Amino acid sequence: MEGDFRRYEPDEKDELLVEGEAGGQKKTVFTIGDLAREFDITLRALRFYEDKGLLNPRRQGLQRLYSRRDRARLKLILMGKRVGFSLTEIKEMLDLYDLKDGQVTQLRVALDKFGAQISLLEEQRSEIDQALSELRRTHKVVEGMLKERAKADH
Repeated sequence: MEGDFRRYEPDEKDELLVEGEAGGQKKTVFTIGDLAREFDITLRALRFYEDKGLLNPRRQGLQRLYSRRDRARLKLILMGKRVGFSLTEIKEMLDLYDLKDGQVTQLRVALDKFGAQISLLEEQRSEIDQALSELRRTHKVVEGMLKERAKADH
């Protein structure tokens, strides 16, 4: 299932100014196709996020209608996945938004989780850098061995 989710690069704005709308009004309702196109994800991914309780579109018949809040939550979901959070962790942070404490709890929890994730990613980067260094050394050794064998064959 993870292979169905494409990477999303967050932009500067949180709101979508829809081209072609009279007076440059901001769109307040989005279809599943609108969000799939905008964020380059599949319809299946959006339905999956809904099944997991991350998004809660309203229904008009069989059509899902997403609010600006759903769109903002989707943006946060994709950003969270991009930096390595699990969907469970993302849901926990998003659910804290619904508390009535002026988002203080959400901000504190998010700050702690972000700090921990930064530490984890820095550790992983260090391990990757070490692995790359070892692999480059081994690559040079094998390359040298092949050159020596080529010289010996001539």
